[in-house]
Amino acid sequence: MKVLMINGSPRKEGNTYIALKEMEKIFIREGVESEIIHMGNKAVRGCIACQGCAKKGKCVFDDCVNEIAPKFEECDGLVIGTPVYYASANGTMISFLDRLFYSTPFDKTMKVGACVAAARRGGLSATFDEMNKYFTISGMPVASGQYWNSIHGREEGEAEKDAEGLQGMRTLARNMVFLMKSIALGKEQYGLPEREEPQWTNFIR
Repeated sequence: MKVLMINGSPRKEGNTYIALKEMEKIFIREGVESEIIHMGNKAVRGCIACQGCAKKGKCVFDDCVNEIAPKFEECDGLVIGTPVYYASANGTMISFLDRLFYSTPFDKTMKVGACVAAARRGGLSATFDEMNKYFTISGMPVASGQYWNSIHGREEGEAEKDAEGLQGMRTLARNMVFLMKSIALGKEQYGLPEREEPQWTNFIR
């Protein structure tokens, strides 16, 4: 089993990283391979709705989105970590996720998703809700913890003092491992759920 972890913070080893590393400890203990990729300091432009990915099978902008896409296809679980800016994920992370999820043609059904938000004080639950929408539109079960998956800290390293937040990360990782293993067993015995042809209904005709 493999978990891909995306660090969307511009600070490579800041508070978002601390949260992801706490999860990684559990993955290692449970025998699950994991990889943390830092993309928060990269220049990632937003989607321009050109539909070029439908023809090419990948985004027309050949950057870290296309580099990470094969790792996303290969993994059993995806963790996305972001700092909170104005009660939202930072712009780099949003641009990255918009393009990653839209441009990748592979079936994401039953890959397990989890998000982690780091902030000084507020906006965490709004960001948590925002991030989970990428999973739920893709047929990905969302792993839960013991609270909304958040950790507090402003200055680099302060999240180490958030004992409850760190515990939440460990709980989230354990639950994620259990869910991935359970889904693997379910696939083996029952296969994936049947998929219907999409019914596109536009509200303005």
